[in-house]
Parts: sequence; C-alpha cells; structure tokens
Amino acid sequence: MKVHSPTRLSGFITLIACLVFALTASADVKLPNVIGSDMVLQRDLPIPIWGWAEAGEEVSVSFAGQTKKTKAGSDGNWMVKLGALKASANPSSLTVKGNNEIKLENILVGEVWICSGQSNMEWNIRGSMNGNEEVAASDQPLVRLFNVPGHKVSPLPKERLAIPSKWTACNPQTSSGFSAVGYYFGRRLQKELNVPIGLIGSNWGGTKIEPWTTLAGFQSVPELAKIAEQVKNYKADTRVGGGSPSAIYNQMVHPLAPFAMRGGIWYQGESNGGEHMSYYHKKHALVNGWRKVFQNKDLAFYWVQLANFRKPNVRVVEDPKKEFSNAAGGDGWAKIREAQTKALDIPHTGMAVAIDLADAHNPNDIHPRNKQDVGGRLAQWALHQTYGKKDLVPTGPLYKNHKIKGSKVHLSFDHVGKGLMVGKKTKLEPTAEVKGGKLEHFAIAGEDKNWVWADAVIEGDTVIVSSKEVKKPVAVRYGFTMNPANANLYNKDGIPALPFRTDDW
Repeated sequence: MKVHSPTRLSGFITLIACLVFALTASADVKLPNVIGSDMVLQRDLPIPIWGWAEAGEEVSVSFAGQTKKTKAGSDGNWMVKLGALKASANPSSLTVKGNNEIKLENILVGEVWICSGQSNMEWNIRGSMNGNEEVAASDQPLVRLFNVPGHKVSPLPKERLAIPSKWTACNPQTSSGFSAVGYYFGRRLQKELNVPIGLIGSNWGGTKIEPWTTLAGFQSVPELAKIAEQVKNYKADTRVGGGSPSAIYNQMVHPLAPFAMRGGIWYQGESNGGEHMSYYHKKHALVNGWRKVFQNKDLAFYWVQLANFRKPNVRVVEDPKKEFSNAAGGDGWAKIREAQTKALDIPHTGMAVAIDLADAHNPNDIHPRNKQDVGGRLAQWALHQTYGKKDLVPTGPLYKNHKIKGSKVHLSFDHVGKGLMVGKKTKLEPTAEVKGGKLEHFAIAGEDKNWVWADAVIEGDTVIVSSKEVKKPVAVRYGFTMNPANANLYNKDGIPALPFRTDDW
C-alpha cells in the first residue's frame, strides 16, 4: 500500500477544505447594499426584498409578523415582496434565511426618497450656508442616510454597487458629507409628517441628464430614438464615461432598484444649460425610466429649476452701461428653465423655483450656498401634492393665461396662494413683503417684436403690464434671462413666481 507523506496529505486536506468552503460560501444568501441594518422601509407600498443565493435554494424573509418564502432561480436571483406596512419609529429586525442566516437590526418604516443630480445636489451639508452649525444640529435619529460612494459607470446595468455603502442614522458624525438639499428636504418632511425618513443620495457633479437615464426611458420618447439605439448597442466591453447615456444609471442607480420608495428629488441641468425643448424630452425619459425600474408608476418626482447665475440683467435708467440691460432676455439658462417648467406636464411632478437664491454679492458662483430654501421648497411640493396637505401652496405664481385690453396685458396665475406681492428674499430670512414696492423684470412687446422694459402692477390676483412705448402689446416676458436679479413677484406664502413668456418667438 502506498503511503502519502504528511506534507502531501496535509496539502490534500487543505485543498478539500478550500473547495468545501468555496461551495458553502457560494451558497450563502447575499443582499444588496441598500438592504441593511438602520434602513427605512417605505410605508403603504409592497416592499421588494431581493438578493442572491445558490440556484434552487429556498429563501425566507421575516419582518413585522410577515414571513415570505421563495426559491432562487437558475441564475441565483431571488425576490420576495412584503405586504404594505404602517409607519413605525420602533426599531425592528429583519431576518433572511437560506443556507445561512442574515439578521438586520434597527429598521424603521416611513417615507423613502432618492436624492440625485449633479453638483448642486451633491453639495454637502457642511458646505451649505451656516454649514458647521447645521451639522452640529443634525442629530435626527428618525432620518436615515444612504450615500452611493464614488463616481462610477458601466455600459450595462449592474446588480451591485461598485463601492459598498451602508445606512446610517443621521447625526453630526454621519451627516456632514450628505447632500444638503436632500437633508433639508428630508428634515422638513420628518418634522411635518412625524414619521421616519430614509434618504438615498446618488450624485455626480458636472454630469448631464443623459447618463442618469435608462434605456427604457430613452425608448419611451420617440424624439430620443437615436440615443436609445446607441445605448441598446452597448456591450460589456463598450467603453463609457461620465457623459455616456445610461452609464451612470447602470452603476449608481440600477443596483438600488427596485427598493421601494415614495419618490425622487432632482437638481441638475447646468450641464445641459444650452438646451431648450430637447431637455424637456430628456426629463420625460428620465422620469419614465426610473418609474419603471423602481416598479412605481406613480413615483413622485420633484426637481429644482436652475438658480440665477452670472451677471445680473436689470433695468438701469441712470446709466445703462453699468449693468447688462436686455429687456428681451432669452440668454443663458432662460430656455432650459422654460423646458423645466414645461415638463410639469408629467403627472405627479413639481418644480422648486430658485431664481432668488444665489448670492447677490457673488453671482458667478454656480453653487448657491442656500440649500435650506431649495430643500424646503421641494418639500413644499411633496407635502402639498404627495402627502395631501392642500393648505400649503406648492410653489410660487405660475403663469396661466393673459388677456390684452387696449394697451395693457392682464396676466393670471396658478398657485397665487394667499395673494400676490412684491417681495424680497435675503439669505435664509423669510421672504419679506415690500410695501409700496415696484414690480421688476417685466418686458413687453408689440407686433414689431421689439422688447422694452415694462411697468407692472398687482391688482388682486392679476398683474397688469404696460409701457408708454408700446401702444398695442402682443406679448409679455418675466424673468426670462440668465440672472433675473431684480425679479420680485411672489405670492404671500413667500415663494417667487416662475419665469415665463407668453410668446414663442
């Protein structure tokens, strides 16, 4: 009989042990990063819980008195859906069992939102106005944060994040690097709704809307067929970057889906700032695609209209050379703001206006530090429309229609709220009514299409616009420029009117 040496026998045993360990490890049930301890689960909706296991492996998920069972498919994927849950601030555990057992702790049930976009959404709490004080005061145990780390892309949708992350309770040790807009939005929701709030941040500064959009989203909009075809032809080895359509979505959003959530907030557009109606089509594609992948056709979606930026365009009587003075406007971001407004035709959406939030002393800063009002105005939309608080006006005055009466144009608005006023916004202070103040940044034109600065007065819920230079007006513009610094029409709820034009020249 052949006798093996102790060294060879030891090596053989080690090899067998490694193979057994590898087989056992491959059979372990695994979860995506976004499902973990300290998370918030969405109330009142079915809750997908998913992951990976060995093909055919039986998996059970237990939470809040429910147990759901399934078997992993031939590809190792599995999913169950828990029944709708009521909001709960009492920490609970969730157990997943297969060949192994995973126990997640300190889970709450409430409202979940994804916060996404480019740098103005990525901008963190510490970098916002009064940032150090805000971080110090951010002990919010019922607000939970999940941040997608890094800036990563993929030509095809990925199941897992490129860099692992985890949920954390919001406090001064965890909050400082999270999206300021997202945090201020969630903080207000938590205060008003008195339920736990889960916030998922996935952002990348300087990016366009296209890389955040799904293939299905592009395919849903006929005007974007060429982009859809480009994405459809991606292979695993296709080289993509931060500007490639769908590439960011594939790696920074797809691994989160279909985590149950109420909606998304979006601050992006600067990198598409030269566009007009093409951005309108892309916004439809973005929302359509996300609603499909998150399996929620009513997913709420609220975005920020681009803030005022660069040299102010104001009416100057004394010395026109002092400032850029162009009554016609139409420069810079005027048209993409118009496209953002037009996209409000998508159901269950809203838009926070920000043309009064840039620093007047530093208009060239593309990152206004006042993220508190941005988050608050997004929350105003959500509270009104998603959560049914109809006593809140969702936004500022929105142009509805107009009538020409002789030499004057009478403008009507939606979202007048408590009434119209001349207002002034200073940093974080509430908007103040300027008694006896004069409306600014209205322009008027006749059939010659020659725009001049106009006089405008508030009469009840309407604004009447006129100019001695235009006897027979045909159109009006308001704030239709890159930086309408003096635009000052507000409702008495303190929210500014949206820029608009009545023409399509």
